[in-house]
Amino acid sequence: MSGAGLPDAPACARNREPILEQLQRLLADSRNVLEIGSGTGQHAVYFAPRLPQLQWHTSERAENLADVRAWLAQCPAPNLHAPLELDVRGEWPRLAADAIFSANTLHIMSAAAVEALYRQLPAVLVPGGLLVVYGPVKIGGEFVGPSNADFDRMLRARDPHSGIRDLEWLDELARAAGLAREELNYLPANNQLLVWRRVSETEGSSYA
Repeated sequence: MSGAGLPDAPACARNREPILEQLQRLLADSRNVLEIGSGTGQHAVYFAPRLPQLQWHTSERAENLADVRAWLAQCPAPNLHAPLELDVRGEWPRLAADAIFSANTLHIMSAAAVEALYRQLPAVLVPGGLLVVYGPVKIGGEFVGPSNADFDRMLRARDPHSGIRDLEWLDELARAAGLAREELNYLPANNQLLVWRRVSETEGSSYA
């Protein structure tokens, strides 16, 4: 996979294999996946051809779509769709997904944006569908490893509204959206991969 001259997020190359190993297990029966916050698009172009049973829909805020388009043009796959414009605090695409995936986003977003993301899940995630989130979280108010504490300080110094989120808070948001957590997986470099399943109907599920 050649990315010469394209925007590069080095973390993607470092974490893609352990994430893929989990996605191959978790999404074996899924067919329509929405990736929220695709970033450069590097995860999508790596995962999609290795998960051929999926239709992979990338999404990003308008100002970041050019990066995703560049990577998708460089590394096309038959199951990889043109990126969707998505700001979690705005209007969401009319899409029925049986899985939603997001990597390294919740600690970059503001708390209000995280709340908006979870609140909108019933509108796109079908009953029984999975929300799979990769990135660092705090558990019981504690960071998983000292490097995460340093990372959190760096994030908050750059943007006071960002920061590593508490798992228990995310579980509360998920419950309000009709989801229940099924898994907490520990991946390299003090990252976690979290899995919630939509288990009940909630208000806002207008076309799920």
